[in-house]
Amino acid sequence: MDYTEIKEKMSKTIDNLTEKLSEVRAGRANPSILNKVRIDYYGTPTPINQVAGISVPEARMIMIQPWDVSILKEIERAILASEIGINPNNDGKVIRLVFPELNEERRKELVKEIKKYAEDAKVVIRNARRDGIDKAKNMQKDGEITEDELKVAETEIQKITDKNVEEIDKIVLSKETEIMSI
Repeated sequence: MDYTEIKEKMSKTIDNLTEKLSEVRAGRANPSILNKVRIDYYGTPTPINQVAGISVPEARMIMIQPWDVSILKEIERAILASEIGINPNNDGKVIRLVFPELNEERRKELVKEIKKYAEDAKVVIRNARRDGIDKAKNMQKDGEITEDELKVAETEIQKITDKNVEEIDKIVLSKETEIMSI
C-alpha cells in the first residue's frame, strides 16, 4: 500500500499550523503577521510586502517603507482593518508598528489560542488516518490486499499519525515557551 497521500496531507497540515503560529503576535516584532494584510493597489488586492520594504529595526518594532509614498494611507488603513491589534504610526514616509509588552493574562490567552490551533491540526491528522485506514479496508474487501497486509497498513498508518502528532506537540511547546518567556 502507498502511504504518500496520507503523508502529504499530514505534512500540509503541519505546514499550515506552522504558518498560523508564525502569525500569532508573541510580543516580538515578526513581519509574518502582515502576510494576510492586503491593500488595494491600483484595483488589485496586493500583499504589503510587494509594495513596501518591511524591516525589524528593534525587537518590538516593524517598519514599513512603501516604495510609492502615495499608498502610505492605504497601507495604514489596511493594517487597522486587519485586526492584528496594533495601531500604525505614520510619519509621512514610513509606518511603524510598535508591539506592546505582553502581560501575563494576554500570554495565557495566546497559549490557549495556540493549543486550539494544535487541536484543530490534530483533528485533520486523525481524519487523514481514518481515511487511510478506510481505504486499506476497502482494498482488503475488494481482494487487493490480504488481511495480514491490512494489519500492516493499519500499523504503518498509526506510526505515521503518531509521528505527526508528536511533531505538532513539539511545535506548540516551542511556541508556548517563546510566548511565556518573553
